[in-house]
Amino acid sequence: MRTEPAPPTPHDLRHHGDAELRDAAPGLTDLAVNVRAGTPPAWLKARLAASLDRLAAYPDDRAARAAVAARHGVPADRVLLTAGAAEAFVLLARALRPAVRRAVVVHPQFTEPEAALRDAGYDVERVLLRAADGFRLPPGAVPEDADLVVVGNPTNPTSVLHPAADVAALARPGRVLVVDEAFMDAVPGERESLAGRTDVAGLVVLRSLTKTWGLAGLRVGYVLGDPETVAALARAQPLWPVSTPALAAAEAVCAPPALAEAEAAALAVGADRAYLLGRLGEFAEVTTAGTAEAPFVLVHVAGGAGADGTAAGPAVGDVVRERLRRLGFAVRRGDTFPGLGPGWLRLAVRDRRTTDRFAEALARALP
Repeated sequence: MRTEPAPPTPHDLRHHGDAELRDAAPGLTDLAVNVRAGTPPAWLKARLAASLDRLAAYPDDRAARAAVAARHGVPADRVLLTAGAAEAFVLLARALRPAVRRAVVVHPQFTEPEAALRDAGYDVERVLLRAADGFRLPPGAVPEDADLVVVGNPTNPTSVLHPAADVAALARPGRVLVVDEAFMDAVPGERESLAGRTDVAGLVVLRSLTKTWGLAGLRVGYVLGDPETVAALARAQPLWPVSTPALAAAEAVCAPPALAEAEAAALAVGADRAYLLGRLGEFAEVTTAGTAEAPFVLVHVAGGAGADGTAAGPAVGDVVRERLRRLGFAVRRGDTFPGLGPGWLRLAVRDRRTTDRFAEALARALP
């Protein structure tokens, strides 16, 4: 683990998995985007369709906020609905300035938090976790005087699930601790979640509803935090930022039947992930770092650049990724994540038949 100032950076912080699918040939199998396949379910589509009758009225978020609050056992004034979890990073960057003096982002992780902070004029520092440590968060990793800390749990792209106690231990008086739990509902039992905690000073938890439910195009997520922070973020939002269909979706997926469905999906993903890791274990050239707990895995291809992105050698990961594309599979490049080099690839977990087809393609794509 090391700490470094963020700029200048060779990493494309605005690159995301959907870029692997732009201008793609028909029939390309998507392992690049971390949205559960086969979604949204029919019942949710019906709820969205029914909400269209209310489009003439301005969006009213009260029912959705109440549903989210009930889902996590917190008062409604601790909830803010957002146009996807990504919007929350922009709101935090706007609302917290100029109070924040030292902003730290724990990497490798989703790059939008750093991008939003940099766009708002912050001097961002990075805590870089190491593959040799399984991308775990060691004690004392974050500078004591950091007054804004951003960490993902489970982390995109490493798939590592940090213990809740370790994440909560990052809280300090005067510090805002932002925990990105966009994939926590894909973890059985949502163990290690801090979403319902009201006893951690400065805690802000972000959730996305787009991954498990296949709503990336709808843009819906939410923030959980103390009422003062939530109110400050709301003031940074434009009027009516979340559409009526998105609010209907938020209310629907927080209902008990939907939560039970999400839990069943998380268990199924866990089994499919174990199968994928087993197939990947057949290739001596492919290794993983850390214990995968999310609906994706991060792999390293032998011969690619090292975990710090500075090692010399051919960019085997790029070669394999392009070969896989020609063989019908889109995978996420890893070198746009700070702390990773071009030897890293992220793979979304899919069903076993898809995994078997992918393993056949990978055997042909490896040098």
